[in-house]
Amino acid sequence: MSRIGREWLFAGVIAVVCILLLTLDLAPPGPPAERGLHARGLIVDVDNSRVRTNLIIKTEAQVLTIRLLDGPAEGEEFAVTNMLTGKLELDEFYETGSVILVEYDLVDGQPAHGMARGHYRLQMQLLLIGGFVALLIGVAGVTGLKAALSFVFAALVLWKLYFPLLLLGYPPIPTGLAVVAVLTGVVTFSVGGLSRRGIATFSGSILGVLLTCGLAVWFAHAFNLHGAIRPFAEALLYSGYYELRLTDIFIASVFIASSGAVMDLAMDIAASMEEIKLGQPDIGVLDHIASGLRVGRAVIGTMTTTLLLAYSSSHICMFLLFMAKGLPAENILNAPFVAAETLNILVGSFGLVTVAPFTAVVAGLLYRAHANTASAC
Repeated sequence: MSRIGREWLFAGVIAVVCILLLTLDLAPPGPPAERGLHARGLIVDVDNSRVRTNLIIKTEAQVLTIRLLDGPAEGEEFAVTNMLTGKLELDEFYETGSVILVEYDLVDGQPAHGMARGHYRLQMQLLLIGGFVALLIGVAGVTGLKAALSFVFAALVLWKLYFPLLLLGYPPIPTGLAVVAVLTGVVTFSVGGLSRRGIATFSGSILGVLLTCGLAVWFAHAFNLHGAIRPFAEALLYSGYYELRLTDIFIASVFIASSGAVMDLAMDIAASMEEIKLGQPDIGVLDHIASGLRVGRAVIGTMTTTLLLAYSSSHICMFLLFMAKGLPAENILNAPFVAAETLNILVGSFGLVTVAPFTAVVAGLLYRAHANTASAC
């Protein structure tokens, strides 16, 4: 089978696995949550008489009159309650004319027990995903199609496999490493092909992820950090999952978060090594590795900054609060959640810095072995 044929066969297998993952249901222990019907609802009237306002905080119930726009009760109007908890990050305050997601039951054929589930955003999210896939294919052609397939596969593995396994009590770090190995294999071989470039990318990425994992384990204990520093971790414990290993989940999140950038850098080095070998077939293994390292030095600086910007930008409000309060730098840096982000950025950057030499050495040896085999033939 030709190389192109093998790649299309590999892509077809991944597509089938994605379909199987969609049907996978690893339900956590305990009774399933009650679920009602969902539909889009147009707000035709708002009753704010029960809402209590204290400065910018609103609590109690906002009563909405909703006209359902789809579903089995399309066109019906009924009252929906929007409970305001006083937390701005969770509450939404609605006005007449807005379209929201409504969850409700059917009682004697009529909608009842309605609850507002936020402004309706699902169509725009689908539009955003479709635009992203179209852009990928438009820019990168067949490679973009395989990259889009890898994107879907990664999302399904996390949502349908990794997260349920954690709730079922599987150890977070070994399970996370297994998931990253599978994702790395699928992404690198689907984009890089079943070739020496793909093997070098996979090997370099896994070595970088393993180093990141080891450093995260050591520094998490050295920093005396626990997993409850993450948002919603405490609420998760109160939901009945007292046995969850939150610290191990935090450690797993460190190497999973950096694995994408590690793969990116490994692919850059492996692709450069392939081009160098094609341009200079007689290049020696040491010179070949040295060339890969020079390419790595050029991209390492920007990639490590990528992690810093990605993590710190998601906590802008936290840093603004610290500045507004005039807290000393020692207090800020020593706070557990800031120390956790410092660990996240720097340990992830260790993986990024080391993946360049890992990939360059593996690729150099692979192309050297291929040259020896070809000359022997």
